[in-house]
Amino acid sequence: MRWTVHGERTLYASEWVGLGLVDVEVPGGARFEHHVVRLPREAVGTVVHDPQRGVLLLWRHRFITDSWGWEVPAGGVDDGEPLQDAAAREVLEETGWRPGPLRRLTRYHPSNGLSDQTFTVFVAAGASYVGEPEDPSESERVAWVPVDQLRGLLAEQVSDGLSMTALAYWLAFPADAG
Repeated sequence: MRWTVHGERTLYASEWVGLGLVDVEVPGGARFEHHVVRLPREAVGTVVHDPQRGVLLLWRHRFITDSWGWEVPAGGVDDGEPLQDAAAREVLEETGWRPGPLRRLTRYHPSNGLSDQTFTVFVAAGASYVGEPEDPSESERVAWVPVDQLRGLLAEQVSDGLSMTALAYWLAFPADAG
C-alpha cells in the first residue's frame, strides 16, 4: 500500500544533511508526522579488484561510532558529476591508485524507512599506482587484501554499511562483478 504524503517541513538543513517532518497518512489508518533524514548528495563506492593483488581497501576510524574497520573507497557525488566519474575520483583521492575500467554493480537505499540516502556501487578492473593519497586523514592505511580473506573481514572487521554491502554483493554475484 502506498502512503499519502500531505506535505513536509524542514527542521534543519545544511550542505551535508537535512531533517524534515513529513505529514503522511497510511491508507485506512492514521495520519501522523514522520521524521526523514535528507541527504542532498548521492554517494558512490568502488570494489577495486586485481586478480593478483586482491581488493583495495582502507583501514579507517569513524569517530561517530568510535570504530575501526576496512572500507571500500567511497564518497559523495559533486553536482552534475557522472556517478562513474565520482567513483573513479574517490578511489584516486583516497588511495592514490587510479582505477581500471569501472562497471556498475548495484544501487540501493541503505535505510529507506528513515532516509533518502542513495548509494551506487561500482567494481573496477584493477588499478594503477599514481602516488600517495591526496588526503592522508582519510585512512590510517591503504592495502590490497587477498580475496580469500574477505569473508573473514566481513565477519570481523567491516562494519561500514556501504562497504559491507559492496563487498558482499561482489562476492555473492561474481558473474556481475566481472
